[in-house]
Amino acid sequence: MKPVIRIVAAPAEAGALAHASCSLCALKHLCLPGGLGDAEVRRLDKIISRRRVERDGQLFRMGERFRSLYAIRFGHFKTFGIKPGGEYQILGFHMSGEVLGMDAIGVGQHHCGAVALEDSEVCEIPFAGLEQLFVEIPQLLHHFHWVLGQELRRQQERMIFLGSVRADRRFAAFLLDMSVRYGARGYSGVTYRLRMSREDIGLYLGLTIESISRLLAKFKQNGWIQVCNRELEILDHASISALAGGGEPLRGDGAEASRAGSAASSAWKTCRLSPPPPSAPGNRGPLSA
Repeated sequence: MKPVIRIVAAPAEAGALAHASCSLCALKHLCLPGGLGDAEVRRLDKIISRRRVERDGQLFRMGERFRSLYAIRFGHFKTFGIKPGGEYQILGFHMSGEVLGMDAIGVGQHHCGAVALEDSEVCEIPFAGLEQLFVEIPQLLHHFHWVLGQELRRQQERMIFLGSVRADRRFAAFLLDMSVRYGARGYSGVTYRLRMSREDIGLYLGLTIESISRLLAKFKQNGWIQVCNRELEILDHASISALAGGGEPLRGDGAEASRAGSAASSAWKTCRLSPPPPSAPGNRGPLSA
């Protein structure tokens, strides 16, 4: 399995606030500074502070008063809500360069909660200060509209595929979505680490944990993916893309079928691939519930 690129942060006290520098961030093209000049980025820098969130810590809670947006500097988060019947629902998984908290714009309070999937850091952006910069820097407002539009598009696509496709197509689309997003950040879109549990994936896709386990086993047996602990490698991108797009997966050749059979013979938690590199903070244990 190919090595997985990780971002490892320098030690710092959890929750500590410090000055942030957008100009030095490698992901600024995906975040609010995208398209800004150096002088404009420095003005944005002045209102931003950093905040550490430990694994399983809450960035914000449902019903909490809206004060700031949060750009993920490193780490991963999940957002969640509560259905009318009281059931817990995962709304999304979020990674570096993405902005959290936009659900509260205009209503004054958060309609969902956000929890760190691993030790993470965000850039906290006070919305009152950001609104003032929108007036002074039109390009910042323009790019903010683009960021907001991207998030709305993702939510709409999720609603469409959850309501119209069968379980294996949902899971294929999920794997491809993660692949594309990692690739956009300069990381491998073929081999990556699943930060979330099988239970969380099921709550996101509207499936049971048993269904997720069966789908992982099926995709491994077909030779489409390989999984070792939380490390996932896409072996047959074409077949997964065809399945996610509503078509039928491609037929593998003899060598691929042989590899699929070998992969399927490995136990779920005792795969025989080379051990993955040491985990980043918060990436502990196997892909378990």
